[in-house]
Amino acid sequence: MQASPDIAEPNGTADLPTAGTNMRIRAGYTIGYDTFGPTPIIYQLNVHPSRAHDLLTSDAIRADPLVPMRTYSDGFGNTCVRLVSPGGRMTVSADFLIADTGEPDAYAPDARQIAVQDLPDDALVYLLGSCYCDTDKLAGTAWSLFGNAPEGWERVQAIVTWAHARIRFDYQLADATRSAFDGYNQRVGVCRDFAHLAVTLCRCMNIPARYCTGYLGDIGVPVDPNPMDFSAWFEVYLDGPEGPRWYTFDARHDARRIGRVVIARGRDATDVAISTSFGTALLARFDVHTLEVADDFVLQPQG
Repeated sequence: MQASPDIAEPNGTADLPTAGTNMRIRAGYTIGYDTFGPTPIIYQLNVHPSRAHDLLTSDAIRADPLVPMRTYSDGFGNTCVRLVSPGGRMTVSADFLIADTGEPDAYAPDARQIAVQDLPDDALVYLLGSCYCDTDKLAGTAWSLFGNAPEGWERVQAIVTWAHARIRFDYQLADATRSAFDGYNQRVGVCRDFAHLAVTLCRCMNIPARYCTGYLGDIGVPVDPNPMDFSAWFEVYLDGPEGPRWYTFDARHDARRIGRVVIARGRDATDVAISTSFGTALLARFDVHTLEVADDFVLQPQG
């Protein structure tokens, strides 16, 4: 057995766009927390190492006030930054350009499901239940709904379409404690709830599925009236025309999209939280932007 392919390269800037690139995306954020004394915080906001070679400008985090920061790679290969807020308002921000192929998510309708005994070792963790993916509570439901669906791509697509219809999107009803089983019963949520439900159902059907977070702007689609936010989708491990690999699916939109920029991957939202604070940190500002820009667009230096 071979390890599942997942490129890991350090973040940085690229002298030239990736071969075949025909799109530039401007992305970034400004996020502020009010803290009440020294508060350690871990951020996952850098572009995932697998996309670092596409960066045209730095995606380095800027902190206000200036404090020491240290970068490390977590157990899932995501880039994390840790700092200690001295107390008061702590704001982090970034504004960068990244090259993209402009191609929609890969489509491989003949991709087949891989028997559990033939999966690579590092894919097995994505068959197990996790904090928000309570497979033990949805296994029976999954098999009753999808047990007769053809294995492979068609079964995953059936799960995606079903989850998309099961949950009603409502930004005002976001709940950081909602699990896949809760979303199944409450039938309401935001993008993370769609992803958690689909991931859980795939795992119940012995299909490795991992949760992803990142940027997804309204590129090639009508503008969404909801506030811009980071997005959540998921990936499944199937044997496609080029061999076994991870494929992107999106239960929130149930459509192939253009311009995804992944930040982090993990078992569920716990592993890819944009921030984890060890002490009280109240959200005071949250602005995210993702948009396509012209080839001659120049990003102004940040002070």
